[in-house]
Amino acid sequence: MKMSTKGRYGLRAMLDIAINSRGDIVNVKSIAERQNISESYLEQVFSILRKAAIVKSIKGAQGGYILADDPSNITVGQILRTLEGNLNVVDIDNRDNKVNREEKCINEFVWNKINESIDQVVDNISLEDLLHEYQKLKENPSVMYYI
Repeated sequence: MKMSTKGRYGLRAMLDIAINSRGDIVNVKSIAERQNISESYLEQVFSILRKAAIVKSIKGAQGGYILADDPSNITVGQILRTLEGNLNVVDIDNRDNKVNREEKCINEFVWNKINESIDQVVDNISLEDLLHEYQKLKENPSVMYYI
């Protein structure tokens, strides 16, 4: 599975809102500048997230976006599935009569386990978890010494 720019940029933009909103509206231009992402591309990403009710849009000169729910209730899985669709590495349909035993064995014991693992990881990381990790990194930046 390879994540597209839509998923990667969308996740970065959502974390940016969580970091910078403090209950206020965050405009796309400021996110685009901080994240070095095209403003028009972000508008497309936010349009998808808005339709899925993950963010709310505020129109007008002081407009922008705000999280539609508390960061603890928004998961990485929700965001990525909204932007990427199915996160499975392989789509499996064992009901197909043409699937031989070897393929069925691989489907059940390899692909299904990988798919379940991906779902478990992304569904158990909230935007709030990412926010906490960001704060830890901000408080304890790695120190690099060069000789």
